[in-house]
Amino acid sequence: MATVQIDRLLETVVRRGASDLHLAVGKPPTLRLHGGLRELQTKVLEAEDSMALMKSITPERVQQEYEETGSGDFAFAYGEVARFRVAIFKQRGNCSLVLRQIPTKLLTFEQIGLPAMAEQICRRPRGLFLVTGPTGSGKSTTLASMINYINENFDRHIITMEDPIEFYHPHKKSIVVQREVGVDVPNFSEAIRRALRQDPDVMLVGEMRDLATIGAAITAAETGHLVFGTLHTNGAASTINRIIDAFPADSQEQIRVQLANNLIAVLSQTLCPRIDTEGRVAAYEFMYITPSIQNLIRDNKVFRIDSDIQTGKKYGMQLLDDNLYQHFLSGRISAEECIDKSKNPGSMVDKMRRDGFHVDQDADDALLAEADDAANASKLPSKPGLPSTPAGQAAPAQPQSEAERQAQIQQNRERMKAQTAKR
Repeated sequence: MATVQIDRLLETVVRRGASDLHLAVGKPPTLRLHGGLRELQTKVLEAEDSMALMKSITPERVQQEYEETGSGDFAFAYGEVARFRVAIFKQRGNCSLVLRQIPTKLLTFEQIGLPAMAEQICRRPRGLFLVTGPTGSGKSTTLASMINYINENFDRHIITMEDPIEFYHPHKKSIVVQREVGVDVPNFSEAIRRALRQDPDVMLVGEMRDLATIGAAITAAETGHLVFGTLHTNGAASTINRIIDAFPADSQEQIRVQLANNLIAVLSQTLCPRIDTEGRVAAYEFMYITPSIQNLIRDNKVFRIDSDIQTGKKYGMQLLDDNLYQHFLSGRISAEECIDKSKNPGSMVDKMRRDGFHVDQDADDALLAEADDAANASKLPSKPGLPSTPAGQAAPAQPQSEAERQAQIQQNRERMKAQTAKR
């Protein structure tokens, strides 16, 4: 009975185009559809139901891992229709599952809205290309499309390292070898080290989650390979900081030089629910490494990168907030979604009001205060040890770490909630 039930649930996920299926004790099976959660009109799951569903699809080795560690990950094919990446885990002593649908049909660059430079990046013989963003932002889909483009157009030896394998790539013009962490190789850093001896042209690192993996990926790019990787960062500048800060202080100068010399581009993305039709649309921040940006990375002036992105439109560069605003002006996403997904919500509200758009008054005070904070930062006096600003010119904004920026945004959001409560 459990097998029949899971088949029906998976069929529903595929038919309705949901991205995820959540199975938790005390709730009916729930879909994530276009970014929101939708309960199915079925029975509320009990502990026996979730355990039976888990055992009906989970390999023995993962069931053993679940019993030993309380969680496990794997992927499986649902016929020829789709693949699913599955996370099983214990919560309050019960079994829960989250199944992420992985479409079998790969999208083209035009369908997912990738910058025109994406094709040129796929032609590069060496270097590091990073796709970043929060979980569920479509990073795997973007990278799978780029690997598929190389596979169809060039004779390359492609090695992917994933946990678990999501998109299957058949051999086409290229040879595609896919290694699953935990099954074929113990970890990402070991997979990269071994791959260097396997005559690769292209390498895909599913997740650069620790110092050893980040260092191995940069070394692989430096030794003459085209390396694709992902990070859970928001924006190009924060990606650079995240990589450099992962290393000990005495190694950071060397990593800046290696990164400046080998990084090709950073694509940061997020998915937004559409209001003009069903589905979601991707918003991108794209940074292509120019000689100017190379110098900023080497000189530890990452805080100036956003200015170079704004002036680099001929390379297809754009800031995330600018792309979100274009989606808003085109009627694809709501004002609230545009503000929530932006890196600087205060400046976004200010821009909307200056352009004559009405924004919820309850949100105005705190978000505009955030915009004022950003503006006032440019008027601060120079810190000791920093070069003074020439007379008649505004002082540049002082560099701010990602942690400080997030803390400031959180403070402003708390202030916004307080303002709303008073009203």
